[in-house]
Amino acid sequence: MNGSKFEKLMNIMRRLRKECPWDRKQTHDSIKAATIEEAYEVIEAIDHKNYEELKNELGDLLLHIVFHSAIAEESGKFTIDDVIDGITDKLIRRHPHIFGDVVAETGKEIERNWETIKLEEGRDSVLEGIPRVLPELQKAYRIQEKVSKVGFDWKNKDDVWEKVKEEISELQKAEKSGDKEQIENEVGDLFFALVNYARFLGVNPENALRKTNKKFLNRFQYIEENIKKTGRKITDSNLEEMDKYWEESKSKFS
Repeated sequence: MNGSKFEKLMNIMRRLRKECPWDRKQTHDSIKAATIEEAYEVIEAIDHKNYEELKNELGDLLLHIVFHSAIAEESGKFTIDDVIDGITDKLIRRHPHIFGDVVAETGKEIERNWETIKLEEGRDSVLEGIPRVLPELQKAYRIQEKVSKVGFDWKNKDDVWEKVKEEISELQKAEKSGDKEQIENEVGDLFFALVNYARFLGVNPENALRKTNKKFLNRFQYIEENIKKTGRKITDSNLEEMDKYWEESKSKFS
């Protein structure tokens, strides 16, 4: 990155904090939801392979980095230089196979070293660092990834699939019992097992579900559009008619 361009951006943010009434009144808490939103918009641009939009959304995300840094700078907590120094040091420290004399030739070796280094840095658990606000599906995936890196994992995917079938059976038993709390527990266990199986298949379940949600939205909106063309509302239709349009939509939105 051109240092002068970054400094220009940081100085603009500092000026806005002094002269713009809206920017001046913002806090870490007041903009944190927008920070999350910008991260999701980056992901959406990646999903759409829209690189012009990705460029713009990365800029918006960078704005939030300098925004939070400017707020912290004013109260003497840290500066943008501290942020950059911190991530620079971390990258060097956690890649001893590049910047040191550690030998690690496979991805698994690198991941295991990574977790070992984190513990040496003072973490009490390999599970530290997983954000509590992560969507639960993604959190399950990250939990499984992390414990896998230190050897706590299934040996093969067939065993994982057997676990999925076991959880389905336990859910069916819970359903027959009528115990709502037990049913909820078993649904959670089934989701966790399915996430694990997806991991063994090399699939991120959050990405997979996002694609499925998008596909469903497109197909159902196709149903709505076709019913609207007849001058009626979706509530005036019936399942038979909606199923017909649903089947048509499959060839358009796969």
